[in-house]
Order: sequence, then C-alpha cells, then structure tokens
Amino acid sequence: MTAAQGDAMAGREDEGATAPASVDGGDEQARAILAFWEAARPSAGIGRVGVVIGAGARESLPPPAWSFGDNPRLADTLLAAVLSGAKTATSSSLWEYDDETPVPEKGELSILLDGAGNPRALIRTTSVEIVPFGEVGADFALAEGEGDTTGDEWREGHRGYFARVLDREVGDDMPVVCERFELRYPR
Repeated sequence: MTAAQGDAMAGREDEGATAPASVDGGDEQARAILAFWEAARPSAGIGRVGVVIGAGARESLPPPAWSFGDNPRLADTLLAAVLSGAKTATSSSLWEYDDETPVPEKGELSILLDGAGNPRALIRTTSVEIVPFGEVGADFALAEGEGDTTGDEWREGHRGYFARVLDREVGDDMPVVCERFELRYPR
C-alpha cells in the first residue's frame, strides 16, 4: 500500500492520505517511524534472519507511512476501527494512482499514522481488486468498518468523499481499488 487518497471515510489510502514520511532528514516524525518499524517488523516476519546474516534493506527501511481520511479527526476514527478489528479494508479511486503512487499490491506493508502523524499500526495488504464504484458489494462495505452494511449505504457515504478529494463527479463506472488488509502490529 502506498499513500494515495481513497477511503470515502478514510484517508490514505485513498482518503485524503498523508504522503509517506521522509526518513532522509532528522525530523522527529521520521525518527518515530524508524523506532516504530524496529518494534513492529518482527510482527511482519522480518528481521529474524538478520540476526545471523545481517539486516538487508528490506529489514532496515520502513514501509510507506500514511493516514486514513482527509483530516486528523477522521484519521483517528478510522485508525481506532483498524485497532479494534472493525476495519479490515479500505478503498480509493484508481484515478488517484500514478507512477509515483502505484496501486497497492498483495503482501505490501504499510505503517498507519494517527491524526497527529504518529505511527500506530502496521498492516499487510491481503488482496486488491479493482471494481466499478456501482458494483462495490455489501461484504466489502462491511469490511471497511465505517458502519455501512450495504453496497448502497457505502456508495452514499463514499460518493461525496470521492467527489471532494477528486474534485469531480463520481459515476457508477469510476474504478475503485478495494484493498483488504490484516493488522500485524500491534495485536
């Protein structure tokens, strides 16, 4: 998963996401992300071999860090849903992706930030499917953990969000990236 914009109620991902944090500089957020990654990476099954043969780039560099939604309050609300287990999916418009921000892929890791930009969770993408906006089903709506229990409720809540972040009308044919994930840390 990379930072896009998406989840009608969410933020990174696709919902007004925060750009990945830089780890090049000496800023406080970058240090916090590196410290979080050090604690979280064993939960992703990374780092065990490094004890014997040394850490490689994959073990050393943190995955992209982003927040849900397009504002701090929404980021905190959706992060709480992830941490409680209620949110195991997120959505974004395919139109939000490009060469610099590729569509998430199965197996990718992401660090979720709270509304203040603090790293709080590590997730792994378990599946990615691109479907027309008008065909997002109730099972996916429920997995987003935002209270939508039918596809129609999901579309009603997300149409306004996508229109706002994309600054264009959202038709039933808009391609939606439907991403499912699992919480790896904390558990």
